[in-house]
Amino acid sequence: MASATPISSSFSIKNPLLKSEHPPYTKHLSLSFTPLTPNPTHPLLLIHKFDRYTFITPLSSTSSSSDSYLNDPTSTGRFINPQDIQNLQILQDFRYSHKIKTGSLRVSVLRAEEIEIAVRLLAESFAESMLVPHSYVNLLGFLVKQYVMERRALRPHAATLVGFYEGEDGIEELAGTVEVAFDAIGANVSPPTPIPPKGYPYICNMAVKKALRRKGIGWHLLKASEELISQMTTLKDVYLHCRMIDMAPLNMYTKAGYTVIKTDNILTWLTLQRRKHLMRKTLPSLTDQSSDILVSGNNLIT
Repeated sequence: MASATPISSSFSIKNPLLKSEHPPYTKHLSLSFTPLTPNPTHPLLLIHKFDRYTFITPLSSTSSSSDSYLNDPTSTGRFINPQDIQNLQILQDFRYSHKIKTGSLRVSVLRAEEIEIAVRLLAESFAESMLVPHSYVNLLGFLVKQYVMERRALRPHAATLVGFYEGEDGIEELAGTVEVAFDAIGANVSPPTPIPPKGYPYICNMAVKKALRRKGIGWHLLKASEELISQMTTLKDVYLHCRMIDMAPLNMYTKAGYTVIKTDNILTWLTLQRRKHLMRKTLPSLTDQSSDILVSGNNLIT
């Protein structure tokens, strides 16, 4: 094996937690690396080892049907540490399956080929939630897609889950989606009020297809989110928001063990926003969770 070659370089790192108008942070580093033979099962990657960090650079824009997170053409080159690599693998392998009314539901992490249908569902749900005309769905879809792509680039610090429902007729369709942030890097830079503690797991942007509501899909998207959080972080306190007027989601969250810890004051109306509850739940350890969950792994309309 070739000996490590010292490299001295300067580069700029833009902190994702800072607003775009902040200048990049520039640092001079001396690094040692040993070139590794690319894994033949991942031909799109050029991987070098930088001490305890790995730099992953996609070499092609061609989409991969498997959408492996270590071979994902939608990712940008970046340094990731060994824990990030492990968490990326968890996201890739995550599966949650459950029998529900008149069918079954499977939940996994959003893949590249599923982005368009997920964006459509979110745009329609946002339009309904905000009481805007259906003609605005395409415009909302454009904005939602930009958001989804930006959030997806934050993996493994955040993830979007998608749930597919298969009815008795054997036809499978996208039933719902939900977003999870695992730490401070994955947190939204402008969180809703009341502001949750920074760095803790946070669940948001849950949407269920209108024709498939009242089948327990929202409940299982929530349970899948909790299961994934338990695998991705040792932090057990999970936060979410629920609008005061959304009684069905509020009842669901309460039944799932979430309690209201803070509520927007009435002055929130002055900003033309609905008042919201901030809710929290302390998750049990993995060994304490229900055995009926099969794992190989905001709150819109549930």
